[in-house]
Amino acid sequence: MAKEEKIEFEGEVIEALSNGKYRIALDNGHETQGYTAGKMRRYRIRILPGDRVKIELSPYDLARGRIVFRFR
Repeated sequence: MAKEEKIEFEGEVIEALSNGKYRIALDNGHETQGYTAGKMRRYRIRILPGDRVKIELSPYDLARGRIVFRFR
């Protein structure tokens, strides 16, 4: 059985929540919650409100996802 593919979206961080979670407004008009991926935590990449990010969402739960990239 194959592993499920993730859906990638781009958006902008609206609000920083506790424990490395963020509220993100996606480019398609939806809003979701995201948390920092493991490598972003390991290398201490900072994310602030207003930053553009790439987020991976599971096709089963579109309400929260994993932030995998922060644009400059």
